[in-house]
Amino acid sequence: MTAPFEFTGHIPADHPALPGHFPDYPITPGVVLLNQVAKACAHWQADARITAWPQVKFVSPLLPEETFVIRLTRTVPDSARFTVHVDARLVASGQFTFILSGALDA
Repeated sequence: MTAPFEFTGHIPADHPALPGHFPDYPITPGVVLLNQVAKACAHWQADARITAWPQVKFVSPLLPEETFVIRLTRTVPDSARFTVHVDARLVASGQFTFILSGALDA
């Protein structure tokens, strides 16, 4: 197992997915949050492509402009666990599988 990788970000208040999710109380849609996890994966392993999300749990809402930290930890050669936190509050957690693009050439 490798050392955890951390990626910090935020979803801007003018993100196009926010107005409809939900009016008068915008929260970040899960798909936007998973896109951030994929972005973190690309920074961690530049040649990685996510192939599946076998486990994902959304625990608390991510509000616009909140700074979050994504932590990635490889569990086996082609799988990693992730957590998303705002300070000490868990926002989401789960697991994804991936393939390295070099493996596609083999």
